[in-house]
Amino acid sequence: MSAETLEFQAEARQLLQLMVHSIYSNKDIFLRELISNASDALDKLRLAVLRDGLEADTGDLHIRLVADKDARTLTIADNGIGMTRDEVVALIGTIAKSGTAEMLRQLKESGDAKELIGRFGVGFYSTFMVADNVTLVTRKAGTDEGTRWESGGEGTYTIEDAPDAPVGTSVTVHLRPADEEDQLFDYTDEWKIKGIVKKYSDFIAFPIRFGDGDDAINSQKALWARPRSDVKDEEYHEFYRHISHDWTDPLEIISMRAEGTFEYEALLFIPSRAPHDLFQRDGRRGLQLYVKRVFIMDDSRELMPDFLRFVKGVVDAADLSLNISREILQQDRHIQMIRRRLVKKVLSTIKDMMGTAPEKYATLWREFGRAIKEGLLAEPDNHKPILDIASFATTHSSDPTTLADYVSRMKEGQEEIYFLTGESRTQVENSPHMEAFQAQGYEVLILTDPVDEIWVEAVPDFEGKKLQSIARGSVDLPKTSAEKDESAEEGFDPLLGFLKGALEEQVKEVRLSHRLTTSAACLVSDADDITPTLEKMYRAMGQDVPHVKRVLEVNPSHPLVSALRTAHEGNAEDPALKETAELLYGTALLAEGGDLEDPARFAKLLADRLARTL
Repeated sequence: MSAETLEFQAEARQLLQLMVHSIYSNKDIFLRELISNASDALDKLRLAVLRDGLEADTGDLHIRLVADKDARTLTIADNGIGMTRDEVVALIGTIAKSGTAEMLRQLKESGDAKELIGRFGVGFYSTFMVADNVTLVTRKAGTDEGTRWESGGEGTYTIEDAPDAPVGTSVTVHLRPADEEDQLFDYTDEWKIKGIVKKYSDFIAFPIRFGDGDDAINSQKALWARPRSDVKDEEYHEFYRHISHDWTDPLEIISMRAEGTFEYEALLFIPSRAPHDLFQRDGRRGLQLYVKRVFIMDDSRELMPDFLRFVKGVVDAADLSLNISREILQQDRHIQMIRRRLVKKVLSTIKDMMGTAPEKYATLWREFGRAIKEGLLAEPDNHKPILDIASFATTHSSDPTTLADYVSRMKEGQEEIYFLTGESRTQVENSPHMEAFQAQGYEVLILTDPVDEIWVEAVPDFEGKKLQSIARGSVDLPKTSAEKDESAEEGFDPLLGFLKGALEEQVKEVRLSHRLTTSAACLVSDADDITPTLEKMYRAMGQDVPHVKRVLEVNPSHPLVSALRTAHEGNAEDPALKETAELLYGTALLAEGGDLEDPARFAKLLADRLARTL
């Protein structure tokens, strides 16, 4: 096939421009990225030979770096899996599902471009921080056709056949002139190249060779196999960046070793911030799985449950088959045992963090708390350890609280842990449901994550204390001297019956409230009914759930309710009473953040009523 000139995908062009204009100060990372890509290619070739029976020479898998001072080029070559022409176009000409669109959106909203580039990862594109032209030559193992790709990073690239290309991939970086205004280091200097390899890629499992030599310039030592005391934090950090494509340091490092009937080693990292795809269904997740130092797969989800999907790392098992499949992984008892131990270790590490490094814990919960709470739905056996590390917003203070601390502050005679769900702290704090609890000094947990609506249904209690929504069922707070006596509630039955009839399409019952102090009315769900928010969530997921009518509670001491009672006693047939009932219901619905069925009618009724008072 003859040479073609093609355009980069729009998002790729924007990213290339960011690279060309050098928005990231540490340009050394381009070499780390290319070496990381080469290492991945070598892993994939060895795996294809082991698992798929591909016929290829894996006797001397390596990465070679060749510098040419006169031509000002640096070539990074590997004898790995290689790429076909279509794969080159797909992997380099476009950025499919990489999150780059989200990255570019955030770049427009934030001046912190350096942080965002690191967060989303740029891989191959980082070469254009130092290059004015890049040439890639590759041939896929098991094929006879090679491909040559070249671009100056200006929005187009050329691609053509390369019949003589060896198996693997070589990337030649044509370096910019050394006297540019940003004073680039000379990436053709041997000392400079070896220094970058030592700093960023020393742990790569394959030999990295310089020039024509056969000696490796990297140690090739697996970090997870070395004692923690022998490894510097900087080495762990660089390894984390290699496997996670996150350019920030991890929040926590977890090293594990199990010996005995089943041996394995694990090196896990808790990131310091959430990836952009944490809540995307096709987001990148899972741990790397090795068997006796041989790479098996990059994203083994079987080793870590979904609620801990943010954890990155490596597991190296000694007793698994090299050709193990995903299907076998799902059923293998050794894998299940490793998973249980990894989960236990991660959760216990987080719990320790709460006491020894509260600032780290606060960061972790801010970034990943929403995901961790998903475990309360999917992992019944882990309810207790998850609840032990969870923290929640509370009316007690502006700082989050643990459930254990909440229980320690419970008032005498209080048997339940009170909570209220909503879209925001402000909405929850201003909810009519809170009034009696605030008046009597009862602490209420403020739950504003969407998952909160669901997990509270799955967790019955904490340390024997039932979790109770203050917007469901009846409220039975202890009597106080400030409460109205029962005589103040007498004589309301006729009004309650009228309101139930007038609002029969909207509510199942109308009753006097013991939870309101200043508002006229509120809506509550029966103890066993689905909440409106949960009903809405199920419908959004395509599930057909019946609409559940709720209970309207009215405040007998509120002037509006008292006036409505008097008006009803004077003329029960007055049509304005039904309109007032609609307004009462509508205000209760709006106060909790609900949606009116007919906003236009409500607005007209309210405007007409206000006009009569002027």
